[in-house]
Amino acid sequence: MDSYRTIRKEASDEFIEKKSRFIGHICPVETQEQAIAFIQKKRSQYWDATHNVYAYILREGQTRRYSDDSEPQGTAGIPVLDVLLKEELTDCVVVVTRYFGGTLLGAGGLVRAYSHASKIAVDAGGVMTMSLCSVLEIRCDYTFYGRLTALIPEMGGTIVDTEYTDAVTVRCKMPSVLVGTFDDKLFDQSLGKYRSRKLSESFSAID
Repeated sequence: MDSYRTIRKEASDEFIEKKSRFIGHICPVETQEQAIAFIQKKRSQYWDATHNVYAYILREGQTRRYSDDSEPQGTAGIPVLDVLLKEELTDCVVVVTRYFGGTLLGAGGLVRAYSHASKIAVDAGGVMTMSLCSVLEIRCDYTFYGRLTALIPEMGGTIVDTEYTDAVTVRCKMPSVLVGTFDDKLFDQSLGKYRSRKLSESFSAID
């Protein structure tokens, strides 16, 4: 996997449906322990709610979990999970809190309400793409420096650090899938003089 979609920040939003109050909470997480901790935090915070339904998806172990929390089976947890799946999100958890308003919504109404609560939570949290990126180091002479600083953004990279000594050392971050193409162009444009050196690799947010 070279990239994945997840949530930018913890957030919440709410609405009223036939006097029932629905609050969608969302949070980026990376482990099952973090997901469970967030669920427990919301259950404690909204201890007096009628239901605290949840769903989460993790890259770790390709995990998917959900709970209807005593709502009729299939009307709550699965709709919340389905929103995450349709949005192609992972490494996030949603808790939908419901305060019952006295009017029954029916199975279809519950599915729509929990789906909507999950969707507005996603919108509030904001979606971002995490891409597998490499930090590269290129050491070159001053005559090639101008061309290098043009080539890096041209190839989808970002300069993160530059050191000026007897030569110039440039460190940049670039999506890993583009590193091979970048290195080939660097080699060609420097007439075989320069190649990059990979320092590290990790997932990083890209716009």
